[in-house]
Formats: sequence, structure tokens, C-alpha cells
Amino acid sequence: MSLRSDTLNSAAAGVRRPGYDRAHLAPGVVHLGIGNFHRAHQAVYLEDLVERTGLGLGIVGVSLKSAGMRDRLMPQDGLYTLLVRDGAQVSARVLGIIGRMLVGPEDPAAVVRQIADPATRLVTLTVTEKGYCLDPATHRLDPSHPDILADRTVPTSAIGYLLAGLQARYAAGLKPPTVLSCDNLPSNGATLRRALIDGAALTDDRFSAWLETHLIAPSAMVDRIVPASTDADFADAERLTGLADKAAVSTEPFSQWVIENSLDRDLHGLGEVGAELVGAVEPYENMKLRLLNGAHSTIAYAGQSVGAEYVSDAVALPALRRFVAAMQTEELAPTVGHFAPERLAEYSRQLMVRWDNTAVKHRTRQIAMDGSQKLPQRLLKALGERLEQGLPGERLTYAVALWLRHLGGRDDAGQAIPVNDPLSAKLMPLAAADRPAAQVVDRLLDVRAVFPEALAARVEFRVRLTDALERLRAVGTLAALDAVGR
Repeated sequence: MSLRSDTLNSAAAGVRRPGYDRAHLAPGVVHLGIGNFHRAHQAVYLEDLVERTGLGLGIVGVSLKSAGMRDRLMPQDGLYTLLVRDGAQVSARVLGIIGRMLVGPEDPAAVVRQIADPATRLVTLTVTEKGYCLDPATHRLDPSHPDILADRTVPTSAIGYLLAGLQARYAAGLKPPTVLSCDNLPSNGATLRRALIDGAALTDDRFSAWLETHLIAPSAMVDRIVPASTDADFADAERLTGLADKAAVSTEPFSQWVIENSLDRDLHGLGEVGAELVGAVEPYENMKLRLLNGAHSTIAYAGQSVGAEYVSDAVALPALRRFVAAMQTEELAPTVGHFAPERLAEYSRQLMVRWDNTAVKHRTRQIAMDGSQKLPQRLLKALGERLEQGLPGERLTYAVALWLRHLGGRDDAGQAIPVNDPLSAKLMPLAAADRPAAQVVDRLLDVRAVFPEALAARVEFRVRLTDALERLRAVGTLAALDAVGR
């Protein structure tokens, strides 16, 4: 028996299911880029909000690329099982907050109409760093980006869909919905807001001015490890609920959502269901981007080099574990600021506990994707700050070298590894394993889409990065990392 509205009451006793009447949900939230992370994170908070307050805000999920998620969810009436894994323990909960699914490429106008609908009060996004179509040098909208150019004909990018929907609201004399980025971007709310205002100004100065005056785009920080779903997840969902579910998603117990406190008043109820509403998100964002995401990328590139499929496999390697812990404590934590050193140390300790959770199958290959978009915020900014202050950055330099090595497309054993990056066609030839390390470093540091000029111009950094890459090639990843700092 498959999970559907008409079979939900047949779920196994004790399985938590929607505690509200789904028929009374209105499509009040649009989510762009619906995938596993949203369904294991923001959707859970909104489900809890509806159950606690009776606020009938259902989610309309939008896939911007393919129909896969829609084709799994809609035969199940939007219902899916959330599995929370903690070691050998696993619990199941059925969520029902997603009422509709749209696929952008199939019907762009339907997505625009949904954003323009007066009932839509909140638009959230998880489209990854590259989905914002930003100029890496200015961190503002890149008007020459292929997707932004395509938006002139039909909405293609998240920015394009948002602008088309917002412009319809503007033309109708309606206020805009709140737009809330849930991606790992510095000052993501301000960044998204500026991108939309800049995009509007490309065609209509008055529309752009209206956004400048009326658009609310809080910054936010999100955190939860959510791997890609596996056959084991589908099997466990059926075992625990008694209902077959091809949209089941698995996650860890930990979850965090920090939101700048500028939401509509009735959305303040998110603070009662676990979200943190704060005056400034930036300190939390810095802590996560550097201590978690910066370390995560490092683990991923090292793990890919040594054949560690999952994060838990990688951090079980003593040399890599010591290296990451020392990088967090000695080089990343001092750049975070705001929080007491004791809190940063405890946060790092908790991260290692989370990464040790062997039940959460988070692939290093998944985390290693899109390094050209991720490293500037996760590693390079912190490294630049330390070098400007005359402080050592040896481990951060090795972390960057791990990425350069990854771009060569070979692991320590010489076997091919996948490189999934929007700039791979440009970067991989520059990082080829048969090129001298100095040549690789010189050519890649000149790629302004990744490396800021101020960092690339540091001669000592070029020398140390070259040395690190040569060492990784010569003795292998674990031996090289084990010797750092000794």
C-alpha cells in the first residue's frame, strides 16, 4: 500500500502524522528549488507552525530544473516520510505541508502566477550559491549571466521567476511577499534583495524603486545534514510506517534556522517551534560558513582523494580528523568573532559528533560539488583575513590545495573522480595532474571568479599553496595532512 491521503490513516500506530486538516491549507508559501534539504528543514518548521497555531499556510514547491521531485511527491498527494537517524535509532514522521508542486521549465507562467497570487505571503529559496547568478567580483547580479539573459525571454533562473512574479504584484498594486533565502551566502537576504533590485533596474527603474521601498528579504542561516535519499531510506520508511514511500527523506536529529526578525507578525510563531528570530544573523552565518561549511568542504575534498565515500568515513581517519579539528580551532574560529571562544569550541565539538553519525549517509561527492562557488565564502575569505593580519594560515592553505588537487580529477591512487562544478570546463584543464604544481597554482589564482586579487597577489601565499599541492601529490593526502603543524 502506497502513502497517499486515502491511506494515511493506515499508517503504523505511533507514527506521527499531520495534526491538522490538510484540506484547509491555503497556498501561502512558495519554495523555489524544492529538494531534500527543504523537505527536511524549512518544511518541518512550517508544518510545526501550522500544527501549533492553526495558520493555514501550505507550501507550493517549485522545481526549477526537472520533474523528478514532482513525479515522486504528487502521486502521494504531497505526503512524505521524514526519517531522523541517530546511530542505530531511526524514527519516522509523515509530513503533509506540501500541497502542490510546479515544474518551472514545463510551465513557467504557472510559477509566475503563484508568486503573483495575493495569497502568497512568503517565498523561500534553496537554489545553492550558483543559483543567484552573481558576479563573483562584486557579489551582485551578473547581467551577462546566461540564465539572466535567458530570463528576458522566459523565466529561467530563480531571480527571473521572482522578478516576473514581483512585477505582476507591482502592476496590480499589491505589496510584495517576503522573500527568504535559505542558501549559504554571506548576508543572503541583503544579497538576494540587491540582486532583485538590480535585475528590475535592467528593464524598469520604477519597478526597481518600488522594490527598494517595499521588498522585505530577511537574512537567514540554516543547518541540517540531509543526504540524498537511498533505497535503504525507502525501505525503512515502509518498514516503520507500513506504507510505501518513494519520496522519503533522511536526516540527523540536529536542526537550526536563524532568521532576521523582520517577518510578518503571525510568522513570528516560527520562534515557538524551534527557529531563532534574531536582530542580526551575520554572526551565526559566519560561524556556520566557516566552522561547518569550510570544514565540510575540506573533509569532502580530502575524502574524495582517499576513497572515503561518506563524511563519517572521512572523519574516522585520524590524520584528517586531527587536521580538521586543528583548522577549526586555530585558524577558523579566531576569524568568526562575536561569540565567546568557549561557544565556538563547543560548536566545533558538536559538529564532529554530528559528522560521526554513521547512520547519516552524507556523501563526500555531494559536498564536493560547486567548489568554485563555495570556497570564496567558506575558506578564502577567512584565509585572506588571517594573512592580512599577519597570522598563519597553513591549514587553510592546505584546504585550498585539496580543492586544486580535486580539480585534477584523480584521487591518490590515480583513479578518476567526478568533478561537478559550473566552471569545470575552464578549471580542470588548468589543474591537470600532469601539470607542474607551480603552473597549476599560477593559472588558477588568476581566475578572478574564484580568487580575489588581494589574495592572489600575495607571493608568499602562492609559494605556500604550491608547496602544499606538491606535498599532497608526493606523499598522498593523509600523510601530507598528518605532517601539517608538526
